[in-house]
Amino acid sequence: MKRVGITGGIGSGKSTVCNALSQYGVAIYDSDARAKVLMSSNLRPAIEQLFGPEAYINGALNRQYIASEAFTNPSLLSQLNNIVHPAVAEDFEQWCNEQTTPMVVLESAILFESGFDKRVDITIFVDAPLEVRIARTMARDGRTRKEVEARIANQNSTLAQNSADYIIINDTMEHLRQQVEKLYTDLTQQ
Repeated sequence: MKRVGITGGIGSGKSTVCNALSQYGVAIYDSDARAKVLMSSNLRPAIEQLFGPEAYINGALNRQYIASEAFTNPSLLSQLNNIVHPAVAEDFEQWCNEQTTPMVVLESAILFESGFDKRVDITIFVDAPLEVRIARTMARDGRTRKEVEARIANQNSTLAQNSADYIIINDTMEHLRQQVEKLYTDLTQQ
């Protein structure tokens, strides 16, 4: 089974690329979604110890509070990552063992920073113009420009862009579709 890692900054279009690849029957592991599930269950005691009781509201993960705290405090973000990343890596491995498709994708905004790139065979960086990324994220998440810029500042896109095996530019849907089609063809011929 070929393992492909897809990364890119917030609002770059990682999920759009993953959705396009899923049309070819590729199984997609959304590390962000799985992290939220794990943080709401297995990791809850460690998260509460780190962030206090405000980390959960009526038993549900208080994502906005955690994000506002973690993305403005590098030490806190590092501690959070040390809790979440190993759990997500283990979950990904278990998920891969359950898949029957010849190719799987690990979608992660922090593929290289988390070390998840070592769990895949090929890496892909998705990029889009900065203003497009900010506008997409503000519209999608209901966040302010300042909040989105703070999240972008915490993502080291230069590392991912310089380290990736492939780069996809998400500037128009037609161009994106063509790039994904070529990428899928390349990956299945390797």
